[in-house]
Amino acid sequence: MLLGIISDVHANELALEASLAALGRLKVDRLAILGDVVGYGPDPEPVTRRIAALVSGGAICLMGNHDAAVLGARTSMNDTAAAAIAWTKPKLSEASRQFLSGLPMTATIEDVLLVHADASNPAGWIYVTDTASAMHSLLAVKAPVTFVGHVHRPQVYCLTATAKVIGHTPVNDVAVPLSAQRQWLAVAGAVGQPRDGNPAASFLTYDTATRDLTFRRATYDYEATAQRVRDAGLPERLAERLISGT
Repeated sequence: MLLGIISDVHANELALEASLAALGRLKVDRLAILGDVVGYGPDPEPVTRRIAALVSGGAICLMGNHDAAVLGARTSMNDTAAAAIAWTKPKLSEASRQFLSGLPMTATIEDVLLVHADASNPAGWIYVTDTASAMHSLLAVKAPVTFVGHVHRPQVYCLTATAKVIGHTPVNDVAVPLSAQRQWLAVAGAVGQPRDGNPAASFLTYDTATRDLTFRRATYDYEATAQRVRDAGLPERLAERLISGT
């Protein structure tokens, strides 16, 4: 099975559609969305409706911390993120709120675990940013392969037989073979607000038969989305991040 995995769409409709089009060309068998449907971006209602339709068609979508926040959950956020959540709340229809409220914290496909943040405490929204936090997450689960979002920067970690965690920054379009002798955790990057210096939408594919993991990018008109952020009255920093990818 070829899985398509996206995360952190953050109400960016153009980035989402570019990613879905790329995944369609790759002929993925199933789609998984690792949370943060909303937040930051200017398109919360159309993006939520689009993803709800994908889930109706068989995709999996998880709860992210921004999704929880827009529903009223107490989460730790900086002023910019909180301002975006406050802007987003009245923009969502009741149907979209109901969809977001029903999202699960985790899911599994074959031997793959899907979660938005650290798997040791999914509702704690802990960032997996280095080998120490990756080890904490890996030791908490038995899944051979875990995919997470939340961080907005693509990364791969493996736990060796000697209990050492090794980190690797992937190269786009170059397959990473996930050895069955090791336990793996991959950070999916972000569709809607990348922070690795590349503004193109980031997503990945994983072949469950060959165990090949490939990080990919989809270009889109991020200048247009940045202008929509400004037109909406959202913080300028959110427009700047789309353009710089940082």
